Amino acid sequence: MRCGFCAGINRELRYLMRERWDLCLVTIVPAFILILFTCMFAQGKPEHLPIAIIDQDHSRLSHSIYAHAALNHTLKIHSVSIQSHEVEKLLNENKIWGYIHIPNGAEQRLVKAQDAEISIAFNQSYFSIGNTISSAMLLSSLQAIAKFSGKQYLANALPALDAPTPNIKISPLYNPQLNYELYLEPYMIPAILHLLLCCCVAFAVGQELKRHTLQDWLKDKSFIAALVSKNLLYVAIFCAWTWVWMLWLVEFRGWFIAGSLWMIMLGQILFYSAYAFLSSAVVLATRDLTKSFGLLAVYGGSSLSFAGVTLPLNNAPIFTQFWANIIPFTPYAKLQTEQWVIGSPISISLQPLMILALYVLVYGAIALLFLKKIRQGAH
Repeated sequence: MRCGFCAGINRELRYLMRERWDLCLVTIVPAFILILFTCMFAQGKPEHLPIAIIDQDHSRLSHSIYAHAALNHTLKIHSVSIQSHEVEKLLNENKIWGYIHIPNGAEQRLVKAQDAEISIAFNQSYFSIGNTISSAMLLSSLQAIAKFSGKQYLANALPALDAPTPNIKISPLYNPQLNYELYLEPYMIPAILHLLLCCCVAFAVGQELKRHTLQDWLKDKSFIAALVSKNLLYVAIFCAWTWVWMLWLVEFRGWFIAGSLWMIMLGQILFYSAYAFLSSAVVLATRDLTKSFGLLAVYGGSSLSFAGVTLPLNNAPIFTQFWANIIPFTPYAKLQTEQWVIGSPISISLQPLMILALYVLVYGAIALLFLKKIRQGAH
């Protein structure tokens, strides 16, 4: 079996050297993906997002809000106006992402302990930017109101009073800078590379059927050695690209791994192996590359959305939760988060690791059964 395994690896390497487009899919395309997303998320967090201020009060309070918004690195004040329709036009043209409305009499109502009627509007159709800019505008406005009330109004209206004030400490854990490079890139790269892996494996297996080279593929090899050697080569290639990308993030960008590096690497091997064997099983079952690519696109393409990374699964419909639990990306995302960002004990991450191993065994067994069925049908 060992000789058959090595022969299968050598045969697949010769195939890649001979087929330039397939070689391009495992070399140039992954390199382009890594460079593209590295450049895309290198800034880390969006800054200087343009907003507007509708200042109809022209008071010390509105001046304080303007000053605090201008000092916030997330925001850039595009314009200040007293006409709401001018600002709404800018918002509709995507020239600004939101605005702060300070109505006439806001300061007077505030000092009388009434509602100042200050409002914030933002473009939530761009989800990430909307959340970022709304938090920045709210924080700037609250800081400005607190400074105005404490240092400008109450300091002049009340005698000196030494009284303790309550303090509440807010500590965002694990990614306090809300950095997109740490939040999105560790999920985006495996999500895209595993789809590319599926295409490569599906095409490699499909070519055996299309060119009627099945006998040569299985020649002097057991079914297990033939199947594993073909899939494992692509798993090794895409794991290598993933580790190159991790080296960049950890050594050059400084995003240290809080938990076990070896646990993450083992999880990646099982993760890519599960999708590789799935791709083989789909092609061997359908014997049609077009149908196979469609099925793999639906199953693998939904991984990032249904893994609970970008969209929460809490109170999600039953089908959504069911789909999330039948894709290998879900336990891998959990394992990666626990070991890379949180630094959880290894014992906690054993469960998603075992689930990934189960996916490998199930999809590998299914692919093996279809391979045997095709071989028996050929005889």
